[in-house]
Amino acid sequence: MNIMMLLEMTSGAFPDRVAFTDGSTGVSLTYAQLFEKARARGASVRNSKAQRLVKLDVSNLATPVSLFASAWAGVPYVPLNYRLTDAEIAALLERVTPAFLVTEPKRVPALGELNDVQCSTTSYFIDDDNHANVLDADWSMDPDEVAVLLFTSGTTGVPKAAVLRHKHLVSYILSSVEFACAEEDEAALVCVPPYHIAGIAAVLSSVYSGRHVVQLPNFSAEAWIELARQHKVSTAFVVPTMLARIVDALEGQESANMPHLKNLSYGGGKMPLSVIEKAMVLFPDTDFSNAYGLTETSSTIAVLGPEQHRIAQASSDEQLRRRLVSVGQALPGVEIEIRDEEGRVLGAGERGEIYVRGEQVSGEYEGRGSVTDAEGWFPTRDAGSMDEEGYLFLEGRADDVIVRGGENLSPGEIEDVLLAHPTVLDAAVVGVPDEQWGEGVAAAVVARKDKTIDVAELQAFVKEHLRSSRVPQLMEVWDELPYNETGKLLRRIVKARLAGDAVN
Repeated sequence: MNIMMLLEMTSGAFPDRVAFTDGSTGVSLTYAQLFEKARARGASVRNSKAQRLVKLDVSNLATPVSLFASAWAGVPYVPLNYRLTDAEIAALLERVTPAFLVTEPKRVPALGELNDVQCSTTSYFIDDDNHANVLDADWSMDPDEVAVLLFTSGTTGVPKAAVLRHKHLVSYILSSVEFACAEEDEAALVCVPPYHIAGIAAVLSSVYSGRHVVQLPNFSAEAWIELARQHKVSTAFVVPTMLARIVDALEGQESANMPHLKNLSYGGGKMPLSVIEKAMVLFPDTDFSNAYGLTETSSTIAVLGPEQHRIAQASSDEQLRRRLVSVGQALPGVEIEIRDEEGRVLGAGERGEIYVRGEQVSGEYEGRGSVTDAEGWFPTRDAGSMDEEGYLFLEGRADDVIVRGGENLSPGEIEDVLLAHPTVLDAAVVGVPDEQWGEGVAAAVVARKDKTIDVAELQAFVKEHLRSSRVPQLMEVWDELPYNETGKLLRRIVKARLAGDAVN
């Protein structure tokens, strides 16, 4: 098993079909060209004696070429976060040397001076004239070889390098994607960063299906809408904050005017009910899917599919309608459990930590080994619950729980109520120190355009829908909430700021 075999199959079936288009330049590669570029770059990487192929740049044509070239050369592919500081990037590079680095021109002078780093600009790497040799030998089919090293976001502590072996990635693709299922006129719009697991999964799943990929290097709602219409995009993946911005950009319009967009998947965070409901109205011809996964699980492990979206949206039953904010049910071959702090498996509706097991689950970090237990279960550190039919509901990170007077409160539950108010665009709930209760509930909220938030009214709104213990005792109106580049709320920043205000 090697991810190169996915590209080999598609390039053999559709050699002249367009594979990737750089949305910023309009330059494209066919599947045959992608295959040959991977062969030649694989030779360059192997001849360099590097043990890692590192990509430090926005999403462009060098992204898929680097991924498959590393697989052919038999070295791990390591995409790095280009938004990190120079010192942070240098520290990560030291952990993956000797390395063949592909990056933007302005970084070459400094990073090229680092020990055991052979530096190439992205344009030099893509140019065929700079790669005279090609690999005659086939790639290794050892399923245990490392395909990708992905560093965690590093928002707290030193980033960990998650190890994804070929067997994990190939297992995920074979179990979730039908080979050559895409029609020639189908196009996927990819806007997630290349160093995110969703970016890796988007490349592999699109290649195996034979789909044309349009790359959006830097997301904005306006650019996303323009590219989607220009290329008549048929499928796309966004994180919840991206979808919220797209919906906001389309405010006042009856429809997004994209009848060609047949499938829109989202994931990477909790989706507010108000956002998905508005999106389903704006995109009436689109099938929505919510995908939940982690870096350590080779992407998606649970999906709320299109039919489940429609059933939940149309239902008047509160329990069924609530499934619209779930992440659906486990994929075939994947098992999910909810456990308490002592490791006991919990029943339907009980909140605990999410554990997952399956062939695509790695649960391994470089230098630290596997953190799965003896039976193969991986602790995600995500909190959640499942209903009686196995629908999974996310409730933030396991350590985000607010313990008020011995009662465990879910920030997500309170955020859902806040977001249901017509004046609230975004909301974050955290625990802050409280002398009487140990922890108190605090919230930062963002107002909708041309709306004004009345804090007292909003607190009363929460009390009307939830118990009084869940009403934020401290609530502030902010211009915006802090998110990282992959759309995840930086809850620690919200907590630090609100905790300081609570003390003051």
